[in-house]
Amino acid sequence: MRLRNTLQRYGSMQITLHWAMLLLLAAVYACIELRGYFPKGSDTREALKTWHFALGLTVLALATVRVVIQLLGPSPRIIPVPPRWQSITGKVVHIALYAFMLGMPIVGWLLLSAQAKVIPFFGLELPGLIPANSNVAEQLKEIHEAIGTLGYVLIGIHAAAALTHHYFVRDNTLRRILPRWN
Repeated sequence: MRLRNTLQRYGSMQITLHWAMLLLLAAVYACIELRGYFPKGSDTREALKTWHFALGLTVLALATVRVVIQLLGPSPRIIPVPPRWQSITGKVVHIALYAFMLGMPIVGWLLLSAQAKVIPFFGLELPGLIPANSNVAEQLKEIHEAIGTLGYVLIGIHAAAALTHHYFVRDNTLRRILPRWN
């Protein structure tokens, strides 16, 4: 398999990053959803929050790499060519997904900074981006939660569209990003 994208298929770098991001986003969401099952201040709850922060920042790093790779190479063509409205809708959803993967961790980092909390990243402590401010922290928390809910919707739309293209439209949309095992 080729490392870089061609007009027929995504390259192994983009394929690996795509599926790694799926697993990473699932882990980020799982950490924050599961923390609610543990008492405040418990070691498990704090560990889940720390993992949420670190994995969220990993999303930011990998999404940045994905954007660079996407900009440097061609995107494989969908065959047969979809109607114009589907192409436009697909581009809008992809842009929204990238904005989500880049923006959500940045808002989280700003939130921790405004709360004067440590920004953990796999044993490192990253610097705060803004000074502590409880009013700003409250606004950022609401924004972060709203974007988190929107993320569920975007991921659901993306997955539903891919499966619809694969099983009903029967084009190569999904096959372009699936790993080859040969």
